[in-house]
Parts: sequence; C-alpha cells; structure tokens
Amino acid sequence: MQVADNMAVSIHYTLTNDEGEVIDSSIGNEPLVYLHGNGNIISGLEQALLGKSVGEQFTVRIAAADAYGELMQDRVQVIPREMFEGVDVLEVGMQFHADVSEGPGVVTIVAINGDEVTIDGNHPLAGVPLTFDIEVLEIRPASAEEMDHGHVHGPNGHHH
Repeated sequence: MQVADNMAVSIHYTLTNDEGEVIDSSIGNEPLVYLHGNGNIISGLEQALLGKSVGEQFTVRIAAADAYGELMQDRVQVIPREMFEGVDVLEVGMQFHADVSEGPGVVTIVAINGDEVTIDGNHPLAGVPLTFDIEVLEIRPASAEEMDHGHVHGPNGHHH
C-alpha cells in the first residue's frame, strides 16, 4: 500500500532548520497521523510523502513557500500599546489571537518601543526552509467518517 489521497498515514519525523537545529520531532512520542490529501500537513511534505510505502525512510528539504510560506512584511505592524487593554505586562515573544487579513490568527510581539508595540502575524516558521527526516510507519484507508470530517480520528473515535 502506498501513500495516496484519503489514506490515514502514520509517520515519525524529525524537523530541522538549515543550521541543523531540531525544531520538532515525534521520536520518543506518538507518531504523527494525518489524512493525506486534505491539507492536514504542509503541502511540501504532503507532496514528498505521496507514493511512499510503509518502512520507507527518507530526508526531504521543503522550500519556505511549500512549508509555512514566505515572510510577508505587510503582516508586521506597529500598533499603540492601548490596543492591549487589560494586559498589564507586555513582553517580546508574547502571542495573542487576533483578526488578521485571512481571518482569525496569531500575532507575536517582536518589539516594544515605549507606547509602540510591533506585532508579527507571520507564522513563526514563515520564510524558513525545513528539512524532515521521515519514516513511514503505517498506511490504511481512511474511514468514511474520517474522510467526511477531513482528518484522522484516534483509536477510540474522534476527539473534536
């Protein structure tokens, strides 16, 4: 069986940046299980997994555009401190839910200069090419319910 659309795929992965620093890994934890062809994972990784079989191990470098997108300068804004009403202490690195150009999203404080706060609505990995070390562990046809919901359900049903 090979990875294809509407298959539930289980993988172990280690994600690194170009400096070789580990950003995330499933090793030592539960594998990542996703529904192939439904946009549950970044597009470049989904494309790299297409046609792979159980037991295959490979390394793939995903360009930023096919990962979390390019860094978009229009998502960096300076706003007045008063926009954070009810928050007593602001620090660089804090994240907040906010309405961004695509709808609900997360912004990160990247600078504070007096009463001016610079926020960044880009994904923290935007503009970063990513390298994945992958091992394909399991492939099975998705259930009708999983396909209807657009994601894989856990061993005891779905957990919405």
